[in-house]
Amino acid sequence: MANTIEIRDNLQKTYSDVYTPEAIAALEALAHFNAVIKEVMAARIQKRAERYQNKSKITFPDPGSYIPRTKIKVQDARDGKFEGSVIPSDLQRQWIQGTGPAAKPNAPLESSIRNVAYALLSGADGWMFDGEDALGQTGSMSLDNQRNLKLAIRKDPIFLKVAEQVAGHMNEWAMDFLGRSIITDWKEQLNFTTKIFRARGLHLDDRHIRDANGVAMAASIVDLVLYVVNNYRQLQQEGSSIVLYLPKIQKAEEAAVWNEMLTALENHLDIAVGTIKVYLLVEQLEATYQLMEIRAVLGKHFVGYNTGRWDYINSVADAMGWDKGFINPNIESILMTYGYMRNYEDRVRQVVNTPDSNRNFALWQGGMEPNIPVGSAAGVSASMEKAIAGAEREQREGASGKWVAHWKMVNIVRPVWEKVGDANQLGRKFPPATYSQQDADGLVLIEPAPTTIRGARNLLSVAIQYGNAFGQGMQAAALKAADFFGNDDVLYLMEDMATGEIRLSILWEWLHKGAVFTEDDPETGIKAGDMFSKEIFERLMDEEYKKLLAASDKDVFDESKTTTLPIAREIADVYVLSEVKFPWFVDLLNINLNNSSLEVAKQRINLYINTFIKEGKRITENLDF
Repeated sequence: MANTIEIRDNLQKTYSDVYTPEAIAALEALAHFNAVIKEVMAARIQKRAERYQNKSKITFPDPGSYIPRTKIKVQDARDGKFEGSVIPSDLQRQWIQGTGPAAKPNAPLESSIRNVAYALLSGADGWMFDGEDALGQTGSMSLDNQRNLKLAIRKDPIFLKVAEQVAGHMNEWAMDFLGRSIITDWKEQLNFTTKIFRARGLHLDDRHIRDANGVAMAASIVDLVLYVVNNYRQLQQEGSSIVLYLPKIQKAEEAAVWNEMLTALENHLDIAVGTIKVYLLVEQLEATYQLMEIRAVLGKHFVGYNTGRWDYINSVADAMGWDKGFINPNIESILMTYGYMRNYEDRVRQVVNTPDSNRNFALWQGGMEPNIPVGSAAGVSASMEKAIAGAEREQREGASGKWVAHWKMVNIVRPVWEKVGDANQLGRKFPPATYSQQDADGLVLIEPAPTTIRGARNLLSVAIQYGNAFGQGMQAAALKAADFFGNDDVLYLMEDMATGEIRLSILWEWLHKGAVFTEDDPETGIKAGDMFSKEIFERLMDEEYKKLLAASDKDVFDESKTTTLPIAREIADVYVLSEVKFPWFVDLLNINLNNSSLEVAKQRINLYINTFIKEGKRITENLDF
């Protein structure tokens, strides 16, 4: 049989431990899904264009219709008439899940794999090793990520050597910050945390593989296959579940594609259907209108939802990009208790405790805590109080746990659930989900909140810094606005692709929908009631960019100031000033990976813009393949 995939350069040899014969065989067995995914993603963009043109909101599906690609009726899904999953023992208690990549950019193995050691020694109940928003994609980082996970899961001597060193460092920090050590037996501690992997979404392409037709392979296929095939035997041998987080799903039809791929891989590996378990990251507005349908479609694979914050905010902004009346306020105001976010969380809470036909419920994992306990005593104290209060609120509301973005936060936030003591909140009673116009309107509810110059500076400064970090191979980075560099009372926050995306998306809204400032700003002379304009944006861009150029190497790498930072500025400029709202900021970043030439970047950005505007198509493949 002829090969159905092509791997670029010499990577198959260099990463023969990742691209094993078994993994290659599975990739070829699932390669036919590439065309399916491309069709579904093209339909997604077409539907988006129709909504913008017709100025139409997302609606609930017809209860009498069938979910595409399935034989499940929408109303049956809503009523729980489907076979779901029993929650495996190692997912029954997930009070705290950490998240972060398993690799570092441009780092030797023993340095890169430290990420995994910190994660598995942190005391988190689960750790979602990220292959998507927080994992840099420069060079072959996606393969380093897979390699490091395989070595760690197999407890390779290289990993154990690093883990012992890391355990000592973690205890030193804990003695200083918490007044106690957090690791007594580091070898035993490595067995505590459930390993979870977030594959890249259907909208992204892998940078290293093409199918037999020369089309870039969907990253979802690659991530699913490489993680599961390389680790399923070891995980099963240890009695551990094989668990994935599925991101960026917008509709039940897309979840059905995922379910077909999961089942196809299980059949290929001759393991029982439903062996692979999945959480759904509810990151897309449209998914919130179809939560029970998505749960039904994923069936025996599905264990729970996660209510992320940043991606979801961005998806709401994108879905409502055509609506001149929909304008987000300062990003700092859009908490989980704000308008559409409150209604989104409430909807997830309602559907987790609708039982399936076997009386199984689903888990609800709460949102992300981006704080890091590094800064002045006053700054850390205030931020940790807010973090704990946020965790307490989510626990009260019914979440079985939450996420943290840094290992240091695990032992700060986990006691919230320890004090309660319940493993989870499965089956807790909530009012059932309803499907009225009021429900639909609530999911896009805007409430009055500040819109200020300070807010605009924060949005712009961090967005440019994030684009720069991305170009440097750091898709997860600790950042804060330039005005607060050197001020230890203001903490750095962990930012990933989603946070960069929403910052530019809000600025686009403010400019193209005429956001009105709610406060005076003495520095610029802006008055409450003035409208955000191109002139204001360009002034702020010049001022904030100069601050980044003048920043120390600690906050903005000096080498980036003539390479990736100008490209990050160009992308931010183009994205915000364009009359057309582009669907993904990440697209413009991805096509410029491994490029440090501003001129080349401008050519690639123009290619993307022209292709999207004229043909309605995104450029998602690796232009350097």
